[in-house]
Amino acid sequence: MDTQNIKYDCSRGCSTLRADDGELTCKFKNGCCKLTVYDWLEGIPDEETKNLFEVRFKNTRKLYFRNESGVLLVVGDLVVVEAANGHDVGIVTANGPIIRHQLKRNDVEPATYEFKKIYRKARSLDIERWQEAIAREHKTMIRARQVALSLNLNMKIGDVEFQGDGTKAIFYYIADERVDFRQLIRLFAEEFKIRIEMRQIGARQEAGLIGGVGVCGQELCCSRYMSTFQSITTQAARSQDLSLNPQKLAGQCSKLKCCINYEAATYIDAQSKIPFVREPLETIDGPVFLIKTDILRGVMWFSYEQNSMANMFPIPADKVREILKLNSKGVKVESLLPTAKDKSPEFVTSVGDDSISRFDEKSRVPNNKHKGPKKPQKIVKNGNGNNGIQKQN
Repeated sequence: MDTQNIKYDCSRGCSTLRADDGELTCKFKNGCCKLTVYDWLEGIPDEETKNLFEVRFKNTRKLYFRNESGVLLVVGDLVVVEAANGHDVGIVTANGPIIRHQLKRNDVEPATYEFKKIYRKARSLDIERWQEAIAREHKTMIRARQVALSLNLNMKIGDVEFQGDGTKAIFYYIADERVDFRQLIRLFAEEFKIRIEMRQIGARQEAGLIGGVGVCGQELCCSRYMSTFQSITTQAARSQDLSLNPQKLAGQCSKLKCCINYEAATYIDAQSKIPFVREPLETIDGPVFLIKTDILRGVMWFSYEQNSMANMFPIPADKVREILKLNSKGVKVESLLPTAKDKSPEFVTSVGDDSISRFDEKSRVPNNKHKGPKKPQKIVKNGNGNNGIQKQN
């Protein structure tokens, strides 16, 4: 196989190769798929979902179809499916019992949902026409942006997806306000000679379409598994004591990161067990000021010096609650300074306790330190003319 001529299309999760005889072959590449699903129920028979298949198209667009053709289909097959007008070409990415969970996740009721049909496996002519339509997408997107700019429309066209038969295209756009694009659709139809569908998306959905790597070093959640987006506020960041720095809290979509909501509920629940300290704690030695709080561990750090992180000491939240009750009655507690017995480092490091040279092979030079003084030696001449060394007793 000539690997140099292989072209990878990560937007659709496939690779194409044109052989020497001109035949075009297309293969499924699961590693490139956005919103990919791991089939942990593979091989388990299920009569209710045996004819239901998940078919993916460009980027994050996936739909569910029913196979009524009687053709045996497996994951990775290119299929021709029913569309609103004409037909489309997609890749089978899941089948079997896992479809039941996917339908539930997307709020699809199998008993009442009208599944579109899978016509057949894609033939060479279908793949050729599909690839020709894909080749037009980038140029169409650039030209569409120019047309929208000439009409002074407050919108951004983020992506263009052609239907498999090349007769229709979906234009994904972002707009902060309502846009009247009736004239734009007419210009698009005249310019590109196709049917037009305008589909509005949000900034997070656009980031999922484009994809990328986050600051955590992993693929973006919106392109890896997230299909629904919840509203995220700065209150979730405050509950976790995160720095309210827009550059750190914003993701690649310029919105607040979706991962801020992941642990917000845990922090809010843990924070409900932390007493609220309005004033310093009253002790015999003087007032003790709250410096910081470890919410998840339930530990509060205090210091006798206000607004200073020097000489801090930890106090459990339960003990702070008891001290607040005593202070409310006018009772000053004893000194809160930790004794030598209570002092223990928060982090113990073994650096310097032992040298890394202990792994080196030790020298095998004999140590003659305790063997006494060396005995004198004299040189004797042998009969053959060679010199030798003889020890004197």
